[in-house]
Amino acid sequence: MIRRFISAVVLLFVVSAVTFAIFFLLPRLAGATPDDLASRYVGKTAGQEQIHAAAVRLGFTDPIWVQYGRFAKGIVVGSEYDTGVTVEQCPAPCLGYSFITQNPVLPDLLDRLPVTLSLAAGAAVLWLFGGVATGVVSALKRGSPLDRTAMGIALAGVSLPIFFTGLLALSIFSYGLGWTAQGGSYTPFQENPAQWAYDLLLPWITLSFLYAAAYARLTRAGMLETMNEDYIRTARAKGLRERDVVVRHGLRAALTPILTIFGLDLGLLLGGAILTESTFSLNGIGKYAVDAVANNDLPKVLGVTLLGATFIVVANLVVDLLYAVVDPRVRVS
Repeated sequence: MIRRFISAVVLLFVVSAVTFAIFFLLPRLAGATPDDLASRYVGKTAGQEQIHAAAVRLGFTDPIWVQYGRFAKGIVVGSEYDTGVTVEQCPAPCLGYSFITQNPVLPDLLDRLPVTLSLAAGAAVLWLFGGVATGVVSALKRGSPLDRTAMGIALAGVSLPIFFTGLLALSIFSYGLGWTAQGGSYTPFQENPAQWAYDLLLPWITLSFLYAAAYARLTRAGMLETMNEDYIRTARAKGLRERDVVVRHGLRAALTPILTIFGLDLGLLLGGAILTESTFSLNGIGKYAVDAVANNDLPKVLGVTLLGATFIVVANLVVDLLYAVVDPRVRVS
């Protein structure tokens, strides 16, 4: 785990360097000058002197390694930012200031994080238990009408994009029947837990339908493989109950690949469920990233990328720990 932690820190450093180079180095290699970059963040009526002053203030005239060093230093010890009127102090970890709004990036991300956390956590519970349970039942009833129906629904869930199922669900259950909250509704958990769950119920179901389908197919394939192993026959020969054979021996061995993709999927969602948040008009990190790309606000895009990478790395570390809990063979090795 110490080795994995050191690797995670190095990986985050590499991600930050590559992402910074994509947004700040590649335009220079393509022929853009510092004034060209700064012209995006000043008014259309700005003169050449104003554009050049903005380029100097934003640091575009410095060498690229100086710019990255300033950015990396801000993450570790904080930094200062010249807004053109005052010099703002940004405490560590500082992900910079927006070129458009002049606001620090990290507080904006933290303000949006509860929405994305709520969406990802609720949907993850639904798709994990629903997908795994469906896959187990389909494997035990292989070839039955129940198996064919479940796998047909799973195939539809994998094939249909979230913006289609989300808009369809909104039109039927929200605007048509009025059973769920309309898009854009969000109540913080600490204010009203019941209203919080009601507002997010339809996004949870829609998002979990997409992921549960893949988990059901993967669980079914894993269970079909493990239920034919020698240790399963030995467990039955010892007289264990069928439920114990399925859950403690069959399902437990089939959970390793499930944990792998669950860590990746959850980490990706915590970095921003872009399509789901855009479809349901939720002001989470995903919608924040879309707005940042549309406005060409590079510090915001860089901040979202680093936050998403951090979530994915942490999720993989947790999955590595859970491997030893689920599969004793990992502890032995």
